[in-house]
Amino acid sequence: MTIVTHVHLTGFPGLRDLKYLLFFFLLLMFCLIIVGNLLIIVLIYLSRNLHSPMYFFLTQLSLSDIILATDINPNTLSVVLHEGATMSFTACFVQFYFFAISECTECLLLTVMSYDRYMAICQPLHYNIKINETFCLKSILSVWLISFFMSGMYELGVSRLWFCEANVIDHFFCDYTPIVELSCSDTFLFQVQTFLLSFFVIASPFLIIVASYVHIIFTILKIQSQSGRQKAFLTCSSHLTVVSIFYGTLISAYVVPTGGQLIILGKINSLLYTVVTPLLNPVIYSLRNRDFMEAFKNLKAAI
Repeated sequence: MTIVTHVHLTGFPGLRDLKYLLFFFLLLMFCLIIVGNLLIIVLIYLSRNLHSPMYFFLTQLSLSDIILATDINPNTLSVVLHEGATMSFTACFVQFYFFAISECTECLLLTVMSYDRYMAICQPLHYNIKINETFCLKSILSVWLISFFMSGMYELGVSRLWFCEANVIDHFFCDYTPIVELSCSDTFLFQVQTFLLSFFVIASPFLIIVASYVHIIFTILKIQSQSGRQKAFLTCSSHLTVVSIFYGTLISAYVVPTGGQLIILGKINSLLYTVVTPLLNPVIYSLRNRDFMEAFKNLKAAI
């Protein structure tokens, strides 16, 4: 029943000469995302001081950000430069699939990292016993398998919809809502399924992270010395910052209404979590970490 073979992405219509400024800005951000996250992975791999569970999880977070950037940004550059772009429905589905994988992976990774911080601060005597190499490998394998499976469920549900006439997406990439809005099927059951899946991969991890930090905060407040409280807080401040930025931009992007002039606001929010957040992750973890700065200096000296 599907007769639509191509979709047209409108991107940011009406930019005129500003499109070149936005193009070079996005190109710069894309290069910084790739270089910054690859640098994080290389530094953690080469430096013995960074061979710990938290940094191992961080390499997977950087890998997820690289997947997101390479999936969204190149096509976005084309959309901005040509004031729109046409892509096949298959390519649109593939883009959405890898976008979903990246977002699911980041949600689950941030949850595992919050558990790591919980064990380090609330149960330090059991940390080395529970957060060992086996736990790290099983966690990462589970995160990626769940992300591929859940994204496949999203993709399977979308592929069963009918697309009859409309093929214009007022966005700069193939996101969930714009794709579903093109369908001429009854999407009620599909949206119920999507809600349940989203609760499992987005809402549940967020609630676990909140619960972990409630315990962490109470544990830190029980520490008698101010220096001890400060040191304990610094061990989880970077992760807490990344969680706040990621979920803040994600929630704002999908809570903001999509009608009227607020469409452009939704696109700006989407730019935040597809372009800005993947760049901020390596910046937040590296610039605020002495071990990273020392490893970077050693790498420069070796080169």
